[in-house]
Amino acid sequence: MELRIPFSGRSIRYTEEEIAVAAEAMRTAEPLTQGRHLRAFESAFARYQGVEDGSCFAVCNGTCALELCAALLRLKPGDEVIIPSHTFTSSAYPFVKQGARIVWCDVDADTHVVSAETVARAMTARTRAVVAVHLYGYAADARAIAGLCRDRGVALIEDAAQSIGSELCGRKTGTFGDMAIFSFHSHKNFTTLGEGGLVWVRDPGLRPIMPMLRHNGHCAWNFDREDYWKPAMGNVDLPMLDGEGLQPANYCLGEVECALGCRLLDRLDSINDAKRARALRFIDALADFPELEFLREPTRRHNYHLLVARMTSGPEARDAFMRRMYAEHGIQCVVQYLPLNRYDYYRRQGFGEADCPNADLFFDTMISFPFQPWMSEEDFDYMLVRTRETLAGLRGN
Repeated sequence: MELRIPFSGRSIRYTEEEIAVAAEAMRTAEPLTQGRHLRAFESAFARYQGVEDGSCFAVCNGTCALELCAALLRLKPGDEVIIPSHTFTSSAYPFVKQGARIVWCDVDADTHVVSAETVARAMTARTRAVVAVHLYGYAADARAIAGLCRDRGVALIEDAAQSIGSELCGRKTGTFGDMAIFSFHSHKNFTTLGEGGLVWVRDPGLRPIMPMLRHNGHCAWNFDREDYWKPAMGNVDLPMLDGEGLQPANYCLGEVECALGCRLLDRLDSINDAKRARALRFIDALADFPELEFLREPTRRHNYHLLVARMTSGPEARDAFMRRMYAEHGIQCVVQYLPLNRYDYYRRQGFGEADCPNADLFFDTMISFPFQPWMSEEDFDYMLVRTRETLAGLRGN
């Protein structure tokens, strides 16, 4: 059927100025990767985040950023990594690949993200790291989680893939932990032509190896050469930490994407603020339908990357609502993030058990509405009216 409002995989539409920046980089960037636009973007992102210049490293996507974090942990057999069961798979499988034993953590019943309490319940003597995911754009209480991790001697990795620009206690998400990752995927509020990511590293001692780890172990020769071409333009080696070699890969982000990212940062806050204002309009207009429960957050703690709700009247009512919205009104709502322990992949790895009742309940009753920022006011109002109409119909009114 033809949809009036599909659940789009594209978040934003670029301005003419942003398109011009990308086009100019296409014409003039030399080279097209690992050049001045990369350095400028990393510095601009650090300024936006309020972190030290030289601590941010752009990569080709958020999953690769997590791969780098997992490598930096230098996990040993038996090391456990705590990860919420309710998240996208990229939050978990880079650590599986490094040999971690995954321990699933529940989410808070009201916010649908992890808390210090849910993390603490999952900790054991073998816990090596915690991945705190700021899911849907809402900032988990990273300050409390960071304090817990410091007390236990555990590394904290913030998965801020969906929460770029969200704030907690006057600080951006992705500044509380030991490392943090960001995603610039097509669906995010900030996207560098569909793919892109970044990893932030707090420890200055880890930063010097990041360019090597990101780019095939490429590095300079450690001696002067009489001829610049002998023995070759550059050396290749293993990035070393405390005498241990790490396996590098090619995770570079191109110059065109970096140039666009620099310009797009200028309006990131306005994108987030506009989405939040629109989300609050939608939530408040449905306040007389308590069977549809939203997380209402009027501050910059939430960037409303996604607009999600829980059907308090249960899974059957959720399914009936979505069927009517789709079949009768052409509005495509979706259900996201099957708890990872339910996937065959994680079951085969031995990670099929989880004590996460809040995550299970939320997934089984959740609805994610189309919420692309370029949705017209006419379509937005249509979705709101049809949502009210459908909810009333389910009541028998």
